[in-house]
Parts: sequence; structure tokens; C-alpha cells
Amino acid sequence: MAARLTRLTHLTVEHTEEPLGVDVTPRFGWIVEAGETGANIRRWSIEVSAPGGESLWRRDDSDGGAGVDIEYEGPALRSLTRYDWSVSVETDRGTAEASSTFVTGLLDGDWRGARWISHPTPGGAAPLLRRDFTVQPTAAPSYLVVGAGGYARPEINGVPVPGFDLAPGFTDYEVTAQYCVVDITELLRPGRNAIGVELGRGFYGMAAHSTWEWETAPWHDEPCTRILIVTGDEVLVISDEGWRAVDGPTRYDDLYGGEDFDARADRPGFSDAGYDDAGWAPVTAARGPRGRSVNQRQQSIAVPQTFAPDRIEQTAAGRWLFTFPRVIAGRVRLQLDGAAGEVVTVRAAERLRADGRPDNDDPHGYYAGRFQECRVTLAGEPLRWTQRFGYQGFRYVEVEFEVEAEPDAAREPIVEAELLHTAVARTGGFRCSNALLTRLHDLTVDTVLNNLHGLPTDTPQYEKNGWTGDGMLGAELMLLNLDSHELLAKWADDIGASRHGAGAPEVIAPHGGWSMDWTPAPTWHASLLLVPWEIYRQRGDLRVLADTWPDASAYLDFELSRWPEGIADTTLGDWVSPDADPAGGNAPEDTRIAATAFLIASLDVAAKTAEVVGSGRDPEFWRGHAERMRRRFVEEFLDVEKGRVVGVGDLGDRQTHQVLALAFDLLPEQHRQPVADTLARLVGENGDHLNTGALGTKYLLPQLTRYGHAATALAVALQTDYPSWGLWVEAGATSLWEHWSPEARSHGHYFLGTLDDWLFGSVAGVAPAAPGWREIRIEPTVLGPGLGLTEAAAQVLTPLGRAAVSWRIVEADLVIDAEIPVGATATVHVADRVWEVASGRHRIRAPVPSELRPTAQSRPASSR
Repeated sequence: MAARLTRLTHLTVEHTEEPLGVDVTPRFGWIVEAGETGANIRRWSIEVSAPGGESLWRRDDSDGGAGVDIEYEGPALRSLTRYDWSVSVETDRGTAEASSTFVTGLLDGDWRGARWISHPTPGGAAPLLRRDFTVQPTAAPSYLVVGAGGYARPEINGVPVPGFDLAPGFTDYEVTAQYCVVDITELLRPGRNAIGVELGRGFYGMAAHSTWEWETAPWHDEPCTRILIVTGDEVLVISDEGWRAVDGPTRYDDLYGGEDFDARADRPGFSDAGYDDAGWAPVTAARGPRGRSVNQRQQSIAVPQTFAPDRIEQTAAGRWLFTFPRVIAGRVRLQLDGAAGEVVTVRAAERLRADGRPDNDDPHGYYAGRFQECRVTLAGEPLRWTQRFGYQGFRYVEVEFEVEAEPDAAREPIVEAELLHTAVARTGGFRCSNALLTRLHDLTVDTVLNNLHGLPTDTPQYEKNGWTGDGMLGAELMLLNLDSHELLAKWADDIGASRHGAGAPEVIAPHGGWSMDWTPAPTWHASLLLVPWEIYRQRGDLRVLADTWPDASAYLDFELSRWPEGIADTTLGDWVSPDADPAGGNAPEDTRIAATAFLIASLDVAAKTAEVVGSGRDPEFWRGHAERMRRRFVEEFLDVEKGRVVGVGDLGDRQTHQVLALAFDLLPEQHRQPVADTLARLVGENGDHLNTGALGTKYLLPQLTRYGHAATALAVALQTDYPSWGLWVEAGATSLWEHWSPEARSHGHYFLGTLDDWLFGSVAGVAPAAPGWREIRIEPTVLGPGLGLTEAAAQVLTPLGRAAVSWRIVEADLVIDAEIPVGATATVHVADRVWEVASGRHRIRAPVPSELRPTAQSRPASSR
């Protein structure tokens, strides 16, 4: 019976189950599950086999280590080949075995002669490319490899190839260009076959001007593709001059503007074998991206959910308004009918204007042309249409027919909304007895998902840009809640690539040469250190540190030379504080404090990175500079007598100054508690409200809690008037906003939702105490019976397995249930008491210390 309790799950290669396209030295992982009893790992073995069953490599480990990132050390692997691997683990509760597969990518970078091809057109239509080919009967698997400048949508024998929504992923095409590998064995048949591809512009070929100047990027060109199909060792298809091309029905595509689709120009069956392409033109050889070909390591973008409208209104003759349950990032799916040549306009927006129509205006002058507007030209027969090369942020959709003399209910279109984002699984969760906090957690995760499209973006509506500060602030909650490891690791490479070998990274990554100068900005540039470190902290991934370390260390050398006096400054400070412009802006405070704080934090991480990576300068080099800047910070900004951090030109006392000094341990030990007490006092004097922007908000509640002011932290979290998270909920928000104010430009921003970190780490009380959750700390520190907080629970899928904690107050006792994965240990803290626990499930019951029980009466005094 005991043996059956042990099993292996989540067999991964490069953190993905059964991946295709692995083009780095593979690392293997698995999770050991042993039921409620827990287990100790005694030994394990792993074996990799070639096609046909020949053993290539075996490793046996009798030290009982966990199966995390076990690196392949066997002979060289072959490109586009499926390998089997198996693992056996012996525990003191039994032995378990499991097996899986992976497929390599272009390990040698050899595209077998495939070239970049395109079909530029004066009107900018998305081209269709096609080719027939012959397949001989074989038992060998067949793989399709697709690279693109822009996006490619391949079809084989009339069937769309899965995984190509907005694919391949967006990168700095001068540095890297992603490709996708797909197993197409089931799509091929002996004899004559065909492949067709439709190409979209994406960021690579953006034609319309925007404020971010993508149309002038160094890589900018017409959409192009490179394609390879192999079966075993045989090359079936390469992209070359033998392909044919024609203008497709998508007449215009722009990530900001929208799309035009002319159903009269559709080419049904163009990817079928034998399709008559006699009138098509030869393809054109293209320059293509100059960057190195790399596998699309992050998950594909997909549609996990489709929404029907909550409300349908006919607002005028020929005009319909559809309201959906919540703000999403995605596409509108239409069913339409009308006369040939009739144009239907589709407008989408997060909010409505005063006149009740979707607000897809461009008040900031970001775009030269329209915004979030699609136009569909009918062909005189029913049409089903969905945007092919873009997505929009919206809750409201207006569909307007070109001509409609009188209202006609029979013309009502069928409209649905497709949620579209990188297919990251939800691997963590939080709930508690306070409905507001649980709701805020749910809104935060939904908003993050709305901003994952191959990288973490700032807003799915206005920008779709990878602002480095935003992703840096959100990395922790992304890793706690979602299988975002590979997406964030890919994006960390994008940040490093934006340096192009010199100076600081850019403030958005990937970067296309935007001419606006945001330097200096160490607050945002810190992402080059802090994002890889957070991945290492949460997932134990050493490679992401090693890969980004050359750029990260060179960047810090640049910053140290820029600030020889030890005080830094930034153009991007504590962005969108309550007293900043709702359209965006810094808090009214000394930006040098945030700049210096984040630079010191980066130096601290550099010292730790140098230790674990074991290359570059000695860790003491970075520690020495960090301590030198700490001394200067204290000299410049600490008012010892008043126990507060203060800058020049501050508007009042600033909470973020105190928060960052505490979060990054910038002050001598004897000054930390007085500054934390000052912070609590400032919050209380502000009516238990925050006045922090994006930088300070992430650390505000954790630092209040850390220094004994959990009651104040909870009071802030539960506010419902301005400024607060609760105000958003009271206003009916279905996603998070870019600013605390209802006048916020975007209602699809996650970077003020970082209270989610506090919900996991302080309210539920679970956090990693060692990289990769090998050691876990469980310490609920925010219990509020008088404020509706009598129980909470959180779970995280760590590299070792599920870590979970739930607690509830039973009479005068705190009852904690903890689940610790095999291979990890944990300490459970309740006030001054500590329990050490191993893997398995545990229950601990202890009296609730009075200091952990903030009630409605124990909140700090308010000045309001």
C-alpha cells in the first residue's frame, strides 16, 4: 500500500511538459507526491534514450536530492528529434517511475536551406503564401518549424496549425528571432499535400506611426517567414523561390489601430493540395530578422475562454452596443450578414464615453490614425470573422452597419469576446474570509493575464509595451499565481538585449529604438537584476541568472560611473501616486531617494548573484559599493532626530521614502524601527490611507507588517474611499487601474495590484525561505477578527510540488494546516513559537497572541 502512495508528476524539460523545440542543453524536473504521510527521497535515477530505444545518458543520484533542473550531460543531441526519458525515485514510502518525451529544436541553427520570403504589397494587405509538396509513406514523425518577422498563421491541408495566435513571439529582431516547432504528423497524408501561410505585421512591420516609433525600428520591414518541414532525416519543404503569393483578405493590420477584412478577397482552400494558384505571383526574397534563431520558449498565446455579452442594446439605426462581463484582453468574434461591399465597423474599449459609445478615442495623440477599430467588408453571404493579427483591451463593443435607414432587429449581429493571452496555467491561489481581499486577489490575477502576450505588458489597450518597472514589480505575484517562469525568463533576456552591449537597458523591452530619452532611470533598470533574481528565488533557476549576469554586471558598472558621489536620480520615480496626474506622472517628492534605493537593491542582488553564479567580480566588490551608497543615503536623507526619511522638495511627508528605506534595509539597525513607526504614523495621519505610487505600493503593507504594524496594514488594505483598492471594487471595477483615480487612462494595469504579495506572504503567511522553495516559512501575521479576517488560505505550485497553508481562528486558538512538498522543509511561526516540519501535511494549534489580532478598535487613530 505504501508504494502506491508515491508517484511522480509534472515531468518537465526546460520547465515544460513534453516540450517541442528545445534548443539549449536540456534540464529535467519532476515532482514527487507521497500523499498525506510525506516522504524522504533516498535516491533517484534518470535516463535519456534516442529514437529506437538506445540509451544515451543515465545519471544516478544517491544523495536524495530533489528533481529540479537536472542538466543533461550526455552526447550531443540531434535537431528536430524526439527523445524519450524516464525517471525512477525511491523514497522511504516507496518507489515510483514515470516517463516522458521532448523534441529538440534547431540545435545547430541550420534551417536546411530555408530562406526568408515575403510578398510586399503597396496597399499593405496581409499576404497569403502557399506551396504543394509530396509525402512518402513513413512511420517517422513530421515537424514544422516556422520563423517570422511579424506573425505567421500556417495551415496544412486546409487545417489551421495550432499554436499560432500572435506567433512567433515578439523580440528585438536584431538580437534574436523566435521560431515555433509543431508536430504535424497527423496533418499530413501520403501523396500530395499543401501548406499555406498568412503573414501579419505585429511590431516587426508596423506601418502606422505611434508615439513609440515602431515603424522606424532598426528591424522594420514587410512581414516575412522562414519555414521548414522535416520527416525524420528527410526535408519535405523549405521556404524558397518556389512558393507562390497573393494579397489576402486582411487588408490592414495594426496592433493599435485594428484590422480591415474584405471577405470578397478571401481565398478559401488556399492551403489545400491542388489549389489553383496560377494567378499568384512568385514570392519575394526577404532580408528577414538578423537576430539569432531561438525557440519560442514561453507558452503559446491561446483563447482559454469565450464570453457572451451581458447586455445587448440597439443604440441607433444600424448600431449595436454589446457589454461583456468584465474587461478582457482579446478579440471580438462576429457572425454577420449583409450585401456584398457593405462595411461593418467594430469599435472596442474598456470604458464608455459620456455619449454612451465606446471610448476608443486617442486623446493623447499616440497614434497617427484610428485606434481599436476594425472594419469588415461583407461578400453578400453570412460571415464568421475574428481579428487575426492583434488583440484589444475592452469590455464594450460597438458594431455599426454602414447604411441603415431604420432600426432593424433582424440585422442584430452575433458578437462574442475571446479572451486571449499566453497560456500560463494558474498554479497558485489565495482566498480569505474577507470578501474584499479575495476579490482584489481575483482582479489582480485577471489583470495580469490580460497583460501576458509573450511578455508582461503594461496595458492591453493603449500601449502593449513591456515597461520594465511594471514587470519587475509584478514578477513576484506572477510567479506565485501562474506558470510564468519561461515567459519571465524570456523577457529577462529581452531586457538585457535592449542594452545592445552598452550602458543601461531601455525602459521598455523589447525596444525598437524609441527616441524619447528616459534616462537616467535606475528604478526601472533594476529589472535587469531583480527579475532574474525573483525567478531564482521562486523557481531556483540558476541559468537565468547566468544568462543575464554579463549584461547586468556591465550595466551596474555604468551606473557606478554615473553616480560617483553615491546618490542617484531618475526620470521615473514613484509613478502614479494618488497626488500625481491620473494620466501618469511621478509623486511630488525627491526622486533621488527612489533612484538610490533601487540602485542599492540592485547592488545587493549583484553580490548575491556573483556568489551563486561564481563568475565576474568578487561579491565583495558589489557589497562594498552597496554599503558606500547606504552611508551616503543615510547622510543625505535620514532625519535621525525625527526618525524619518525626507527629501528635497517633497510635498508633505512621503510614505514611499520610508517604505523603500525599510524594504531594502538601507538604514542602520537602530534607525529602522523608528522609521517604521514614523511610516505607521504617517499612514494614520492620512486617515489610514496610502499615498504611494507603483514603487512604494509593492512594499508598503509588507513593511508595516514586518515592523509590527499589521493593524495599520490591514486598515489600509480595507479602505474603500480615495485612494484605495476598495474604491475600485466599490466602483464596479472588473480589472485593476493604472492610477488610483477613476480618471485613470487605463483600466487594465496590474502594477498597483502588488498587495497580492502581501496576501500570500503576510495574510496567508507562506513564502520561500530558500531558492526554489527548498525551505518554506509559514507565518500568518495579519489576523483581524473584528474586520472580517478570521481565516485565509494560499497555495503555490513550487518546483518541488504543492506548498499550501490555511489558517482559521477557532475560539481563542489559531489552527494552521500546512502542506509541504517532498524535498522541502518548513518552519511555522506563531509569535515567538517555532515548529520545524518536514514534507507532508501538518496541523498546528496555538493560542492567538494578542499582538496578532488587530480588531476594528485597534486600528491607528485617524486624522480624518
